[in-house]
Amino acid sequence: VQLQAYGGGLVQPGGSLSLSCAAFGGPSSRYTVGWFRQAPGKEREFVAAIRWTGSSTYYANSVKGRFTISRDNAKNTVYLQMNGLTPGDAAVYYCAAGSSYSYRATNYDYWGQGTQVTVSS
Repeated sequence: VQLQAYGGGLVQPGGSLSLSCAAFGGPSSRYTVGWFRQAPGKEREFVAAIRWTGSSTYYANSVKGRFTISRDNAKNTVYLQMNGLTPGDAAVYYCAAGSSYSYRATNYDYWGQGTQVTVSS
């Protein structure tokens, strides 16, 4: 499975951005998909994840209530809707796929290339 994350860009504080993670080359619908982010000089951190059924979602406390993860298995795509963005959300965002849910990056076997999110006025 190959993943491609896109949708990043520059947004003002308080603004919104929607990221997409498209899967190619395999039955991605059976995977749990997670979003992670990494800011300069910081470790990669968990943002959100969704099980393959879409019935269970998980969020980091820092984004709960502001970000929403969803998926469309027919399109092999997972989305991350980000609202109320702050400069603290600025990072490279990565999507990843694994066989089960975890907040640990090491649990995920497949990774996209990342998309930059910049929050600045």
